Amino acid sequence: MPSSSNRSLLWWIFTLASLTAIAFFFVPAIIIQPFKHQSPIGLIVAMALRQRAPWTTLIAALVSLGIAASLWQPAGGYEKLWRSLGRRTILVVVMVVVTFSTVMARMNYFEWMFHPIPSAQFQSAAESKLDKGEMVLAVNHGSDAHAYPISEMAYHHVFNDVVDGVPVVATY
Repeated sequence: MPSSSNRSLLWWIFTLASLTAIAFFFVPAIIIQPFKHQSPIGLIVAMALRQRAPWTTLIAALVSLGIAASLWQPAGGYEKLWRSLGRRTILVVVMVVVTFSTVMARMNYFEWMFHPIPSAQFQSAAESKLDKGEMVLAVNHGSDAHAYPISEMAYHHVFNDVVDGVPVVATY
């Protein structure tokens, strides 16, 4: 059983490892959100964290789990019951969030947030009810042209289409 000073150090390491696992999942998810400003530096940071998240969260989760197992036993024999239960509750809650972060770091949650528009319905320019100042993303190929209203693409960011027989992906 670790000494009192070692227990304090273990709590600090547990906190650091747990925050690392949690941050490597949550920071990219918070930075890259639909309808939120995304700066170039923010995207660079989010994608760098996202690329390293699977291994980093796994290593941090294993460190957190090992230390949590060490901290599970009460220090110095019998601690007060409530203090021991409080610390164990903290360990369990933090480990649940760390486990969630570690699992989610392996999922493509950006695809859930920015899924392509499943089926398009096009209108002629004369039939459309767009405001004159509304911006569109236009694709012109051969004798065919399609325009995608930015207001409709704001959530999805990706649109699969066929323009003049050529498959295209419109994105911004």
